[in-house]
Amino acid sequence: MTDFIAGPLPLWAEILTAVFAVAGAAFAAIGSFGLVRLPSFFMRIHAPTLGSTLGAWCITLATTVYFSVQGAHLFLHAVLIAFFVALSAPVTTIFLMRAALFRERQKGRDVPPERG
Repeated sequence: MTDFIAGPLPLWAEILTAVFAVAGAAFAAIGSFGLVRLPSFFMRIHAPTLGSTLGAWCITLATTVYFSVQGAHLFLHAVLIAFFVALSAPVTTIFLMRAALFRERQKGRDVPPERG
């Protein structure tokens, strides 16, 4: 087995990787502000989910660009990981929402809450 010594990336790949990585972090951070700003659990679950999903896809693109250019072949391992996370995230969200609805109904509250 030979050791792989990575050389510097071309400038365009460094810029593209940096843009995707910073955008991913920004989307995840902006989405998490919904946890603080929105008043109820039912409203708070939507913004962070969208922000973190978009952030994860941007980080996946940054990883794919970096390792594809570095290894001189298409690197799709990160895309598979993101794909399976994207498949499982809605299931988790559904379970969280159903549990929250159940708890609110057990307390005798009228759910789902009104918008506004």
